[in-house]
Amino acid sequence: MYITFHGAARVVTGSKHLVQLNDGTTVLLDCGMFQGMGEQTEELNEHFGFNPKKVDHMILSHAHIDHCGLIPRLVAEGFNGQIYCTSATMDLVRILLLDSAKIQEQDVAYSNKHRARTGQPLLEALYTDDDVTAALHLFKIVEFNEEFAITPRIKFKFTDAGHILGAAAVHLEILEDGKLTRITFSGDVGRYGDMLLKNPQTFPQADYILLESTYGDSLHKELAPIGDALLEIIKQTCLVQNGKVIIPAFSVGRTQELLYALNSLELKGTLPDLPYYVDSPLSAKATQVLMNHPEVYNNEVKDVLKVDVNPFAFKGLRFIESTEESIALNTDPRPCVIISSSGMAEAGRVKHHIKNNIGNAKNTILMVGYCEPNSLGGRLIRGDHEVHIFGEPFEVKAGVQAIKSMSAHGDYEDLLHFLSCQDPAKVKQLFLVHGEYEVQQHFKKTLNDKGFMNVEIPYQHQRIELD
Repeated sequence: MYITFHGAARVVTGSKHLVQLNDGTTVLLDCGMFQGMGEQTEELNEHFGFNPKKVDHMILSHAHIDHCGLIPRLVAEGFNGQIYCTSATMDLVRILLLDSAKIQEQDVAYSNKHRARTGQPLLEALYTDDDVTAALHLFKIVEFNEEFAITPRIKFKFTDAGHILGAAAVHLEILEDGKLTRITFSGDVGRYGDMLLKNPQTFPQADYILLESTYGDSLHKELAPIGDALLEIIKQTCLVQNGKVIIPAFSVGRTQELLYALNSLELKGTLPDLPYYVDSPLSAKATQVLMNHPEVYNNEVKDVLKVDVNPFAFKGLRFIESTEESIALNTDPRPCVIISSSGMAEAGRVKHHIKNNIGNAKNTILMVGYCEPNSLGGRLIRGDHEVHIFGEPFEVKAGVQAIKSMSAHGDYEDLLHFLSCQDPAKVKQLFLVHGEYEVQQHFKKTLNDKGFMNVEIPYQHQRIELD
């Protein structure tokens, strides 16, 4: 049996891990899009490193684009097996992939205007709406903790990973040549004590573990509650400087956390009386999906629901739908807060908002999650004085701030907590994926200290035999 790491190998995005049995049967874990990789991004997303026609089955951990975003391209290039995920993930995937196709077409069209003027070759979208529709027909729902047999010799179950709505860790049991091998793929591990969701579940003993490591060298210790940090930034920018707060935020998870935090401020009577815009049709749909799955809420949110029927709504909030309304925000001089996707500021409407507000020192661009170092968000966090947006240079005059504790990824204490149900002596190998190489090297030492002695950091397309 072999496993090959075709994405999220020494980088954070592009999750794809291919398990191959000795008889040639293959199971693909995730099929995510690379994001924020600079000039490499397009090339990485166009070439899988394997033949989609030869993949038999696929299991999806969750609906974030860096885990599911290339599924339509996989299908367009010949994959026709089943794709297994939880019901909540299915609800999100349906809207996320259609939105991804739309955003690609819009961004490619916008970029091609500049490329045509400068004589550069034109770009093409990775896939279309029709490709998404074809892919959706292949999905099959498997609920949490349900043991499901893909074949008589391959079965798996999902446990709640606590990362976003529907996010699961995947636990495979493969019987080969009379020997049972147990493989756990963490997907993305959430935080213990998350603002909205339940804690990650414990899981059965594994022989091999693929563990995400995004924050393997970090602790999300807040100097102040997230609501207080938001309030301070909004007051300073909007009330004192008469400017706008632009918040790039992933449509699934982060946007709902922001809305919940702002709603909490209103319940306390401290939320400033301002316009609050969520400029992402996808975010509106994703928020409704979350409302439709109250079973994922933690006890704190359930208590809020006793006094507030909608914990994601408050005075002054408006969801922007049309492109015309979105464009109009750029010429509206009033102070306001704009939450818009994507979280790394690499695509979508938020790029336009940053482009139109980055040159004004009254404004603040507030980052609230992980950004690939080469993404627009990553360059802003790094403190670059000039950034390129849609191929054009812009001087960074707006303030740039970050609330790093707002992450759906667990820190290294959370990851160790996630592993605490395992006997390290029984884990033959632990593979670190979904992390930057320097971070992973640091986390490897931490894991060694906890008794996980055989820790590997696979590189892109590395093929490893499992004993």
